[in-house]
Amino acid sequence: MSRKLDSPVQTQMAVSVMISPLVGEFHGSSSVQGRQPAGRKQVFVQTDTGCVLGMELDRSDNAHTVKRKLQLALNVPTDESSLTFGDTVLKNDLSAIRNGSPLLLTRNIMHRSSSTPCLSPTGRDIQQRDKSGPIEILGQSSRLDRMKELAKEIMKAIKMGIDPLPVHSGLGGAYYFRNSRGDSVAIVKPTDEEPLAPNNPKGFVGKALGQPGLKRSVRVGETGFREVAAYLLDYEHFANVPPTALVKITHSIFNVNDGVNVNNFQRKRLVSKIASFQQFIPHDFDASDHGTSSFPVAAVHRIGILDIRILNTDRHAGNLLVRKLGVGKFDQVELIPIDHGLCLPETLEDPYFEWIHWPQASIPFSEDELEYIKNLEPAVDCEMLRMELPMIREACLRVLELCTIFLKEAAAFGLCLAEIGEMMTREFRRGEEEPSELEVICLEARKMLAEREELSPRMTELGDEEFQFDLDCDEVGPDFNPKISVDDFFSRACFQPGLVNGHGRNPLSKLEETIEEEEEESDGEDVGLPTLPPQEGNPNISKISMSLNTMLDEKDQKLQKSSAGKVDTGYFGNTSTSGHKSANEQLPGSISFVKLADMTEDEWNVFLEKFQELLHPAFAERKSITLGQRQRQRLGTSCQF
Repeated sequence: MSRKLDSPVQTQMAVSVMISPLVGEFHGSSSVQGRQPAGRKQVFVQTDTGCVLGMELDRSDNAHTVKRKLQLALNVPTDESSLTFGDTVLKNDLSAIRNGSPLLLTRNIMHRSSSTPCLSPTGRDIQQRDKSGPIEILGQSSRLDRMKELAKEIMKAIKMGIDPLPVHSGLGGAYYFRNSRGDSVAIVKPTDEEPLAPNNPKGFVGKALGQPGLKRSVRVGETGFREVAAYLLDYEHFANVPPTALVKITHSIFNVNDGVNVNNFQRKRLVSKIASFQQFIPHDFDASDHGTSSFPVAAVHRIGILDIRILNTDRHAGNLLVRKLGVGKFDQVELIPIDHGLCLPETLEDPYFEWIHWPQASIPFSEDELEYIKNLEPAVDCEMLRMELPMIREACLRVLELCTIFLKEAAAFGLCLAEIGEMMTREFRRGEEEPSELEVICLEARKMLAEREELSPRMTELGDEEFQFDLDCDEVGPDFNPKISVDDFFSRACFQPGLVNGHGRNPLSKLEETIEEEEEESDGEDVGLPTLPPQEGNPNISKISMSLNTMLDEKDQKLQKSSAGKVDTGYFGNTSTSGHKSANEQLPGSISFVKLADMTEDEWNVFLEKFQELLHPAFAERKSITLGQRQRQRLGTSCQF
């Protein structure tokens, strides 16, 4: 389990402008990467308010000396703070930190003044200055060579006076960087300008980096490395994800809020940011502007395969770019998937797959696609991401491993893309959110794990502290203070045999009852949720769910009023063709039905074994459901006579 982070910030954050004097930097370096002496390594330390400092470390440095250098260079307090690297809180030993790694300084006690921003350094000590280049690519992967070339093109254009252009649509800060011809070649999204982040240029602020974001299982400031992860996982450019890198980038166009008026109060000062850096792909429109029937089956399948592996929670039509192939060939198009910042959540979430009801998704996989899926190795994927993105959290990697195993087994069983996506997607019945079929399988696997280790003291006591999945829950509201979470409820209800008159109820019964419930919508007993005998101290699941949903509906309505607006570019589209609200249109407060991060490594391995044992019966049930309902599901409301 990773360390619990700070509670949400109550006021808008004061932040830094320039981290160090870099006058003449754009004109004095001919290379993308800065050079450091042999035996030293370079790191980029970011505070939770967005300040960034590049510094060189030697063997004598530890967390204390790093914080001291940060304090001298940025004029920020470092007392009661922790230096973190993904899940790890750094102490004296920094040997595990690799060259070019980003570190995060978080406050243990949140006492910030909204009127005293951290200013750029005034000292002349050269040792405390940021001597890194204007664009530093974080990571050593050979797949980032294209991004290094783009960085050189951009720096050449900046020397010629061609500045980047801000993107005015969307909720987060983003910028088109151009080449010497004035063409947009890259889109840069600073991590501290994301929605809810302290330097968001559109007023959507309120949190420090590292706290729960739009999706509670995706922390503020951590969407950037997820964009890179999606690209690195897209082996052989299978799904057509544009090349993406994580960078430290310096320019005066970036936004810095003063913490009071929420605007850039020193616009002309150079500002360094940690940001995602993605190649801009010229396109004609996005999927919401074009009929989906002409989309190639292979393109839809390949994007869907990636979405399932990374549990993409925001695949809407606006982040599927469409490019026409050749003049006069309107029906021949290419799809480019972008915006993967809300993938790889820290716990199982309710994904959103725009393609799930497209006819292409119901066509069986081709032999080439099945071979690609068969050759996927989730353990190798996780190890690769640990090497390339060492700041990634283990909880995210467990989601990747679980979903890849699910995809491999489902495809081998004969399920199509739509069936797999439906098994991963939650449903709302009678106003309540139910766990997906994937989550039901996981609940049963955890029950089997608990029964196997029922003599272990660790598994016999579940206290109220088990409420969280290691993310802060303060944002659900000051008046909402449940004694038991839905996740805890499922832990107690699903993992204990003999709940009802001595007979346990298998959560997989949800799969068996789906056909009957679809055919006759009765007011009978809810299906798919474990039945709990009336007893003191155990609240009714319906009341809990209604309370949560009422609260979330109210928050959703408030956010819609504050963030209404039409988006006019494919890179930041918020709406979907199906009418489903994307993550940019709401403040999701999804219930966590299943925990993954709280298991030890041994427990995780046993859990995966039990999980795989349960898959084939579940797939058989899904096949029977599909055969019984396919025609009625595909008709849709437009075909009612």
